Amino acid sequence: MEEIRISPDYNWFRSTVPLKKIIVDDDDSKVWSLYDAGPKSIRCPIIFLPPVSGTAEVFFQQVLALTGWGYRVISLQYPVYWDLLEFCDGFRKLLDHLHLDKVHLFGASLGGFLAQKFAEHTHKSPRVHSLILCNSFSDTTIFNQTLTANSFWLMPAFMLKKIVLGNFAKGPVDPKMADAIDFMVDRLESLNQGELASRLTLNCQNSYVEPHKIKDLAVTIMDVFDQSALSHEAKEEMYKLYPNARRAHLKTGGNFPYLCRSAEVNLYIQIHLRQFHGTRYAAINSDMVSAEELEVQKSHLVNSANDQ
Repeated sequence: MEEIRISPDYNWFRSTVPLKKIIVDDDDSKVWSLYDAGPKSIRCPIIFLPPVSGTAEVFFQQVLALTGWGYRVISLQYPVYWDLLEFCDGFRKLLDHLHLDKVHLFGASLGGFLAQKFAEHTHKSPRVHSLILCNSFSDTTIFNQTLTANSFWLMPAFMLKKIVLGNFAKGPVDPKMADAIDFMVDRLESLNQGELASRLTLNCQNSYVEPHKIKDLAVTIMDVFDQSALSHEAKEEMYKLYPNARRAHLKTGGNFPYLCRSAEVNLYIQIHLRQFHGTRYAAINSDMVSAEELEVQKSHLVNSANDQ
């Protein structure tokens, strides 16, 4: 039942990467929790944003693998924010506090929606260099909960957990996916009423992404072909919104591929980030990149500059 929690990788992660808590708002109760691993000299790291049920730990396999390859990785957990503007303002302050001008964002489900909204919110003074959107969406109306969004704050924690669990896979799944679901249920149990209610409010209050504001970003859309909480229509909408996006399709993986298909997910993240090697927006230490690869990247940059 607790395969991931007792795994050597998870215990190595918990014992070697410290959890930091940072307050950037005037309200002391708004605490960002994050794991920041890899070379601190990197000024454009990749930041992971979790789904409604997730905490900063859910991306531990990405943190371990990517830092092993030389990347700087930050996995975080948001404080209680009740509207998107408040979240975007808080996240911008967090980046200022960490002295990060621009970042790459990997967002899963709600995390992907928040990543898009933050990129849109800061488009006049860009803070996002690229996006990886995993099982994500661009319009909250797909959940048909916009009318109840304003009442989540009134509901007790057990009812909110029931709503979230309703989106988890039912029926037979392979052992790795079952372990991922168990781990996410455990993470869900660790969230209090305010955290859950505010995340569900952000997830469901009427809002959509305005693509013309973020059309110049490099985007990878990552999704699964098997059962997930996202409808086929929601996926198609994402493809339409980002016609030039790279697509990373996983045959299976359910709602949490970063846990149960981590090797594939990590490979797709690497492929996405490779296009920035040799630039000031590289999320990796240049010492970890071969001279041949840097030459190839530089020639790509020269060619694309000439094309423009």
